[in-house]
Amino acid sequence: DRDCDAPGSQRLAGGEVREKVWDQAGLLKGEEPVVLDIDASLVEIHSENKEGTAPNSNGGYGFHPMLCFADATGEALAGVLRPGNAGVNTVADHVTVPDDAIGQLPREIAAGHGHGDDAELVGRSVIVRADSAGCTTGFLTACRSRNIGFLVTARSNAQLHAAISDAENVQGVWLEAVTKDGEVRDDAMVADLTELIDTSGLPDHTRFIVRKEPLHPGAQRSLFPSLEFRYWGFYTDQDGDPRALDATMRAHAHVESHIQRLKDSGPCRFPFTRLGANEAWMFAVMLSADLARWFQLVCLEGSWQQARPKALR
Repeated sequence: DRDCDAPGSQRLAGGEVREKVWDQAGLLKGEEPVVLDIDASLVEIHSENKEGTAPNSNGGYGFHPMLCFADATGEALAGVLRPGNAGVNTVADHVTVPDDAIGQLPREIAAGHGHGDDAELVGRSVIVRADSAGCTTGFLTACRSRNIGFLVTARSNAQLHAAISDAENVQGVWLEAVTKDGEVRDDAMVADLTELIDTSGLPDHTRFIVRKEPLHPGAQRSLFPSLEFRYWGFYTDQDGDPRALDATMRAHAHVESHIQRLKDSGPCRFPFTRLGANEAWMFAVMLSADLARWFQLVCLEGSWQQARPKALR
């Protein structure tokens, strides 16, 4: 229980193994973007003697780590251990985790995605998804400076309210949503409302896309007040059909499964009092979770490839 950091050599070794696993799993081939998911999760700690803990907004106490996962595999690429009262939209943390995550990707994918890198160095596109906590100009600008695309949930404001209200009176704006396989959904509509908002404070070519669906009991907070529909939107700098981008953004929900899988591996139990020791513990837990994922990807088939650690045990 002493202050210590996860050795850089261990991080490098993890990246080298990851490259071999991705190669065997066929993930180095193809031209589809590599998608990274950022999210934070509260971890309850039942002791006030641990450094770096603090009360959280839910009335609990503990840590509030921010994590970054590879969507295709569920690997925990990077994480920052933060106090329970850490701000959800802290730009520095949102920039740190993808930077660390890029350092864990295979070299041919990571190329061109460092701060200030020339876009011509990029061999494979990388996209980051985040909830509304990542909806800050600082974070979006940082993504652009790293040649990383973004899809981030929009926060409700008067300008977006006006855009949605205006769009309701325009024919042809709303299109039927599609599934991830491109099949039409009859329970939701999607619209690109970029032309109806002022994007001058956002990176160039940023788009605003909205989905509306019938309001149902238990629905999460809506972007626009309505008694009939729930509205949800996001900003992105990606080209393409807004319906396909909507399906891509909805898949950000995978991050909840990735977090649960990681929590099965030990981050709910920080055993030390010193912050540095618990940071090293979190790194060890993330590495062990990735070892389990590599085993599943390379050695198992069918549903066992997605099984949680509890099921594997």
